Amino acid sequence: MIQPLSPAEAATRLGELWSPRVLAEVDDAYVKVAKVHGTLAWHSHAEEDELFYVLKGALRIELEDGVVELGEGQMCVVPKGVRHNPVAEQECHLLLIERKSTRHTGDVVTGLTRSIDEQRRPL
Repeated sequence: MIQPLSPAEAATRLGELWSPRVLAEVDDAYVKVAKVHGTLAWHSHAEEDELFYVLKGALRIELEDGVVELGEGQMCVVPKGVRHNPVAEQECHLLLIERKSTRHTGDVVTGLTRSIDEQRRPL
């Protein structure tokens, strides 16, 4: 049976920062939530776009040619191949939509990088 989901509520239950969790699948994409604070890493996704939607707080996405500032209820899409660095000065809750092939930190591996298996763990 189809059940309603609350991404905002799911994000509040997350215990780890920068560790997205898959909430749903839509065709070849995952819908994820994440709790973030601080800086992730400069990276890109060669073949995938990435949608960021701010559920709570604010997110700065640093780009090589500028900065995108997002507040609650705002979103942006980082196009494939664009190097970016997500930064949250305070705790921020996000909804992300990414193709299933999208690696968490793209072309970079750090201590914050999470595999898709880790992202699919139950909340």
